[in-house]
Amino acid sequence: MTTPTGRGLLHLAAAVDQPDTYEADPYIALTRLAERGALDFVTLGDSFGRPGPDALAVLSRVAPATGRIGLVPTVTTTHTEPFHVQAAVATLDWVSRGRAGWRPEVSATEEEARLLGRRDAAPAADLWREAGEVADVAARLWDSWEDDAEIRDVATGRFVDRDKLHHVDFRGSTFSVRGPSIVPRPPQGHPVTVVDTTEPHAYDVAARHADVALVGAAGPAQAAAARAGLRRRAAEYGRDPDTLRVLAALRVDLGGGEHAAEPGHGGGGPLPSDLGPLYRGGPVDFADLITAWHRAHAVDGFHLTPVEPRRDLERLVNGTVPLLQHRGLFRTFYPGSTFREHLGLARPANQYAALAGDPS
Repeated sequence: MTTPTGRGLLHLAAAVDQPDTYEADPYIALTRLAERGALDFVTLGDSFGRPGPDALAVLSRVAPATGRIGLVPTVTTTHTEPFHVQAAVATLDWVSRGRAGWRPEVSATEEEARLLGRRDAAPAADLWREAGEVADVAARLWDSWEDDAEIRDVATGRFVDRDKLHHVDFRGSTFSVRGPSIVPRPPQGHPVTVVDTTEPHAYDVAARHADVALVGAAGPAQAAAARAGLRRRAAEYGRDPDTLRVLAALRVDLGGGEHAAEPGHGGGGPLPSDLGPLYRGGPVDFADLITAWHRAHAVDGFHLTPVEPRRDLERLVNGTVPLLQHRGLFRTFYPGSTFREHLGLARPANQYAALAGDPS
């Protein structure tokens, strides 16, 4: 689906992080609000270095309380078993009926390493190399069951066709996995991989493995350069760059009224901050900013982190989104049921089934 400018519709996502919140209901409420605005997905952060509930477990609870929106927990790939990581993400895809994603993250501090006691801290470059290997083996394990591997033949007592299960026999720099997975192939084939490129060492992981890459940019020219660079690097890895969605990551404070809230913001921002580019202004100004970036072909959409979660997400959904819909830049309903369909991405072919069907 294209906009009046001839470009694809915008993709919008929001973080639903709520510090010091341990009950499920506030996360459900924010995700339902984002779903009411037809946002592509929500994210929930996680880390070994801070207190809080497990993001993947929280969104597994949110899944049955929602119906369309994508669900993307942060999953730390350091100190965890890749086999268990992929099985948990695949399970979220089953629980949500094809709406799961995951955002790989690394754990680089010695303090976090001591929490688990499995190994010492390592340089960020090594940890992101490992994260890329985890993303690689996760895709292989998701493919280790062919789509029709389950036969459930009561008469013969056969649950699965063993010829349609595959060993991945993967050996990385810090782990090895044989497989197959213990979870059947997820509804989406591969749950959506989202990579935040704020950390420079994550850049190659995004170019090689991500379906969605998040970039911090304080202006459309900077965002466009980041998008072009990621697409170019993806092509160098043999990927079709059109299978990569690049979203600008912005913090948003929509409580500032309909004006340029501070000198230098230029209609609301964004301006650099310690936590990344920040927009401060009102929902109408923000719709104008998004429209301008879209018309400049800067990015495929935006990932937004509200400064005040409930207030700012309400103003986004009730103020900014209707304006974007009126301008023909954003969907008014979900045309499909899976996260990949929201992003306009095809369900990946099973790499092992393709090999098995190749007569050569």
